[in-house]
Amino acid sequence: MILLRPIAILYLSSLPAFAQVLPEPLTDADFLWDGAPDKDLVSLGRDLFFDPILSGNQNISCGTCHDPARGTGDGVALSIGEGGVGFGPERRVGKSVTGHVPRNAQPLYNIGARAYGKFFHDGRLEFDKWSGSPSRLRTPAGEDLPEGIENALAAQAMFPVLSSIEMAGQPGENSVANAVSANNKPLAWAILAQRLSETPGYARRFVQVFGDITSPADIRFTHAGEALAAFQSLAFRSDNSPFDLRLAGIPLPTKAEQGLQLFYGKASCNTCHSGALLTDHDFHAIGVPQIGPGKDHGFDNSYRLHTGFQHRVEDLGRFAVTGDPEDKYRFRTPSLRNVALTGPWGHDGAFADLEDMVRHHLNAPKSLAGYVVPDLLPLATVVETTNSRSGPVEKTLEGTERARFDMRYNWAHASEPLRASIANSIELDPVSLTEAEIDQLMAFLDALTDPTSVDQSGLIPQTVPSGLPPQPTWVANCECPKS
Repeated sequence: MILLRPIAILYLSSLPAFAQVLPEPLTDADFLWDGAPDKDLVSLGRDLFFDPILSGNQNISCGTCHDPARGTGDGVALSIGEGGVGFGPERRVGKSVTGHVPRNAQPLYNIGARAYGKFFHDGRLEFDKWSGSPSRLRTPAGEDLPEGIENALAAQAMFPVLSSIEMAGQPGENSVANAVSANNKPLAWAILAQRLSETPGYARRFVQVFGDITSPADIRFTHAGEALAAFQSLAFRSDNSPFDLRLAGIPLPTKAEQGLQLFYGKASCNTCHSGALLTDHDFHAIGVPQIGPGKDHGFDNSYRLHTGFQHRVEDLGRFAVTGDPEDKYRFRTPSLRNVALTGPWGHDGAFADLEDMVRHHLNAPKSLAGYVVPDLLPLATVVETTNSRSGPVEKTLEGTERARFDMRYNWAHASEPLRASIANSIELDPVSLTEAEIDQLMAFLDALTDPTSVDQSGLIPQTVPSGLPPQPTWVANCECPKS
């Protein structure tokens, strides 16, 4: 319980009526493990988070795309996942890849809050009390999801390792990728668990931390998921911003306070960005321009007919999960905690400037119509993988083929019918703000930054039990910024 000084009480009594809609401050009870997971479990999760051992080719970690020095993202619109070399905006292709990750790496701040019952931009992993599974989770794994998963955050950790473009790699490269290609999720998880059991530093610690593990052979990937959840819940908890002080009765600077009044008043930002986590955990279509390769959704074949590549470029968001036409182009409302640190913004990182993202909300149809697709982080080499009777065949794309391949990154936005479909889905009503009011709103968004979150590179261990170099690592004289 926070005790307010008399000046704070006097200040609160003078606030306008909108103050009644401000959320209660976050407390330990709002987080998994009541904000205090076992320290040994957290330490184990920390090493796993930054250890490439969990990737198919053992060349990428969770921290590669969720860098604690870059707002728990990687500072680019669409990541280069498995096969890349380097970190953040400096990351390039080190070996064959099939393209960018199609959605922006999501921030992890306060991801351990109990209110998070839906994960990924489309919520394809979610808590569902009517689900028939013991965990009450609905996930892409269906009945393959193992029993014994303690929470939705631990379940989320089960899936990036199954993505060929994120962490698993391509079929023919390693046994994990082969299992993924064969749609054998349990085998992929078992292979990774066996790796951990055969690594002495991990085997010993799993036995020490988990009461149901008596020998390394008992290690399951669900144990790793629980450790990863414990680390993220504690490490990325962020509730020490000026906004949090404001919730406790300490005034914001004048311009930020004016922005807060706009946020909860005229601009109505809190309609979706509600509660102490500044998200309603729901899905909305706000007309963010689509850049990147899409998710192979929909029925538009124009890209395939023009280029010959067997690919669809739409990303239909929540619709791909529910099948409800009303959910087309809806994506999960992001938390605005530390929003100034977490760019680029939008489900596909379409906006490199936070103010542009704000202005888009004010008039989404106009913003969508005038949007210009930026140059994405270039892929130096792209390989197309096709299947033949003898197995997967890789072919490096060059010249005309490469140029046609690259068309996928702005095809959806350049297509008038596809762009019109996104525009027709927009749920936001236009809001008219003056330039001064936009400036005030930006000042409030800055007040959502927790100073302890600006650079958390100290979380990255110098070594991990696998003996592999932890990722990300910082190279001497690297010009890439840490935040």
